[in-house]
Amino acid sequence: MATHQTILGCYLMTTFDFDAIIDRRGTHSDKWDKYKDQDILPMWVADMDFLSPPPVIEALTKRVAHGVFGYTNTPDELVEVVLDHIKNDFGWRIQPEWIVWLPGLVCGLNVLCKTTPNLSDEIMTFTPIYPPFLSAPALSGRQLIKLPLQLKGDQWVMDFEALEAAITQKTRMLLLCNPHNPTGRSWSKVELLELARIAKKYDLIIGSDDIHAGLILDKDKTHVPIASLSPEIAARTISLFAPSKTYNIAGLGCSFAVISDPLLRRRFISAKGRIVPHVNLLAFTAALAAYKEGEPWRLELINYLRGNRDLLQDEIASMKGLTIAHVEATYLIWIDARGLWVPDPVQFFEKAGVGLSDGTDFDAQGFVRLNFGCSRAMLKEALLRMKVAVKTLNP
Repeated sequence: MATHQTILGCYLMTTFDFDAIIDRRGTHSDKWDKYKDQDILPMWVADMDFLSPPPVIEALTKRVAHGVFGYTNTPDELVEVVLDHIKNDFGWRIQPEWIVWLPGLVCGLNVLCKTTPNLSDEIMTFTPIYPPFLSAPALSGRQLIKLPLQLKGDQWVMDFEALEAAITQKTRMLLLCNPHNPTGRSWSKVELLELARIAKKYDLIIGSDDIHAGLILDKDKTHVPIASLSPEIAARTISLFAPSKTYNIAGLGCSFAVISDPLLRRRFISAKGRIVPHVNLLAFTAALAAYKEGEPWRLELINYLRGNRDLLQDEIASMKGLTIAHVEATYLIWIDARGLWVPDPVQFFEKAGVGLSDGTDFDAQGFVRLNFGCSRAMLKEALLRMKVAVKTLNP
């Protein structure tokens, strides 16, 4: 593993070694411990195997050296950096008072579901979807309405006609994942405007998970937060952001909601109550360093992930029985394994030495999700193992 001095040296040269193999075994890694003592490459849960940005490591090292770890307020500088980040990257000017800090995005999803007025309210979302979208409404005492995405050509799309047809008098909220996990879609401005039109027509709150906003891979696309489209749309939207996925600091737990409407914000804060804990000081430290100084690292990360994405799409397309759509964003690829005609594709690939996420958890049986936020050498080994396994079914 690289030393701290080496990491800082790399940062000063603005080059980063994403090919480096970082041994995460023995570190209580959720990702790696799942297959402890087994020859299975873990490519399931969404955290990357890269070193975090050097400024983050340096800031954490300095903060730990202070030696006191008490309750901590949100740093004023972090608020300013977040305002600049959202303005510069997304063209959206937000105000400091719109921000509500959270110790993680999943708890944010659960809190925003509680902002609808009644326990009998319906909350809608498009599937397949990140599993907490499926569990949060029920945990909040609300009803979940699922709307399947449609595959058209090489792209997953939302079915707006089906969405309008499914709305009832009890429907109060629409949950959006943008960029989308697991399909890798970066929703276009046109799509988001249509979604916003429907939300306005039926007076729906929009809960938007923008946690992968910094991971747009296609050079001709940019991330568009739905709330940035107009003040009117923002007034009915709760947007959730975090540095965790982009800068590989998910284990530190720092996210935030952006809510422009004062009444909606008060309802969100009330739903949060005293159940949701404060963000811890190391999470604030890492978030500040990431947003303030992590951009050179992020840009090189995007280039590396783009190369991994291109390799994956070429290789998976050559495997009979597997199909994929183009991945526009994130470091996740959604694979349709139904053509293999195996009863359990996750178990099938585990036997081949590759651990993937089960599509059933995303409400799509027969699919698997692969995390390509890893060294290219590991990715190539995983693809080789998958290719050999698939060939045994199609000799």
